[in-house]
Amino acid sequence: MDVSNILALLGGVALFLFGMSLMGDGLKRVAGNKMEMVLYRLTGTPLRGALLGTGVTAVIQSSSATSVMVVGFVNSGMMKLKQAVPVIQGALIGTSITGWIIALSSVSGSSLASLFSTETLAAVMAVVGILLRMFSKKQMHHHMGDILLGFAVLMFGMKNMSGAVSPLKSDPAFIEMMTAFSNPVLGILVGAAFTAVLQSASAAVGILQALSMTGAIQFHTAYPLILGIAIGSSVPVLFSALGARVDGRRTAFSYLAIEIFGALIFGVLYYALNAAFRFPIHEMVMNPVNIALVNTLFRVATAAVLLPLDGLLIKLVSRFVRQRPDEEEDQGELDRLDERFLEHPALALEQSRLTVNAMAQSSLKNVKLAIGLLSEYSDAGMRKVVMLEDLVDRYEDRLGTYLVKVNTHELNQKQNENASKYLHTLTDFERISDHAMNIGTLAQEIKEKQIRFSEDAEKELKTLIAALTEILELSFSSYVEEDVDKARRVEPLEELIDNLCDEMKRRHVERLQAGTCSLSQGFVFNDLLSNFERVADHCSNLAVAMIELEMDAFETHDYILNLKELHSQQFDELYEQFAQKYQI
Repeated sequence: MDVSNILALLGGVALFLFGMSLMGDGLKRVAGNKMEMVLYRLTGTPLRGALLGTGVTAVIQSSSATSVMVVGFVNSGMMKLKQAVPVIQGALIGTSITGWIIALSSVSGSSLASLFSTETLAAVMAVVGILLRMFSKKQMHHHMGDILLGFAVLMFGMKNMSGAVSPLKSDPAFIEMMTAFSNPVLGILVGAAFTAVLQSASAAVGILQALSMTGAIQFHTAYPLILGIAIGSSVPVLFSALGARVDGRRTAFSYLAIEIFGALIFGVLYYALNAAFRFPIHEMVMNPVNIALVNTLFRVATAAVLLPLDGLLIKLVSRFVRQRPDEEEDQGELDRLDERFLEHPALALEQSRLTVNAMAQSSLKNVKLAIGLLSEYSDAGMRKVVMLEDLVDRYEDRLGTYLVKVNTHELNQKQNENASKYLHTLTDFERISDHAMNIGTLAQEIKEKQIRFSEDAEKELKTLIAALTEILELSFSSYVEEDVDKARRVEPLEELIDNLCDEMKRRHVERLQAGTCSLSQGFVFNDLLSNFERVADHCSNLAVAMIELEMDAFETHDYILNLKELHSQQFDELYEQFAQKYQI
């Protein structure tokens, strides 16, 4: 085998890997990023989990990718370990589909068979794929073109590999090396190491299929290599769990455990029975179809044997991967923002939505808690306000960074709208919590200085707080529930709160002039009104973001100006209802 053959082999491997990646990415995009959501939501029973793992992996062409997703699910608390293990077992079956696609490259012979040969299929798919890419304006057609082009490139890569290694069929050194791999232990180690370097079981099986076209690969050589390839495919999943929580690490290790147990069970079983009965297939010359068949049968048999034993497998993995002393089992909603989901925007945005909603609830809880301190102050309550403010700040930092990373990936229109909505509203939630901190500090000042407002001021504050509580409930529930009808009720109430604050400030000046309120009371009272008014403004921003999302634009300032200038009948009616309800 000279230098030109080696370069042709490496070029074939490169084309093969690129084609497999292009085809897998195209399949995921045609599926509309729904595969990840299906996998997340429909893993109720072990059998269903295994079937889903098989189906999703058959589509995205990578058991490692499916398993990395599952590690992310478990690490973020979306899925339990007992749900994850069957999905991984199904993923190991699904990855064998690629071998059957590659086996098409060995079809030849009759005129009918030649219609399905590598050259014919690859040529037809390449032509159709490039036509879709060049002449269609629809994004979906572009993705379908990627699938066809990826398949064509994969098949040409396979043909290059098989052509490059064809001289090896008469090479004594190659035949001697293949004979050495018939040693089960050596064959498994080489298969595992080779796959760990390639980071793809499908690619390793494909290269083995290419080598089998030389006629130098027999069953006793191929079988241990296939067992080793299975074990080596766990390396990317193990790397993905670095830095994960304990259940995330256990999920990744369960992938390795399944492959090791499968190789041990069916390796020992085969070689023990072969020693006793001497199977005829032991010396059988392998071809791509035979290798695809053996690979599939091994993976199906492994899942069939281990699926009923998932409970024991989980206990073993849990005993082997222990929780660190400094590690908390539950780290809250922020754990949802797992970096593993960034390659799957549908999942990343779903996790972002849940985390933004958790941030909203924390912000709402904080402002209500702070308002409560005005009437019943306690140091413990103030500490909770400070703690919630710190939590909301961390939500903003993590979510902002995470959403920016999500936006670097290809998103469809709906996903872009949701990402924009989350980014636009993070600041409002954070600012509402900041004002809660300010209100808490003012409550502390009222307590320490023993400030007492006049009876009229107390009544006015009580009315304003009731209106503020309603606008908080309206805006936050409309945001979390995505209820635009509720959102449309916010702006009239916000205008009323602005007018109430202006009127209360005017009346307070009158009380100061009349001597019924002191200057120290006046500063605190005005500061409270300013914070209440700012909270209502941010509630308005949240509601307008919902309405603008429905209108496909984020021109919040223009929308509010137009709304107030036009004063639609609905706006006026709602304003009048709130004005009757909250009179001072």
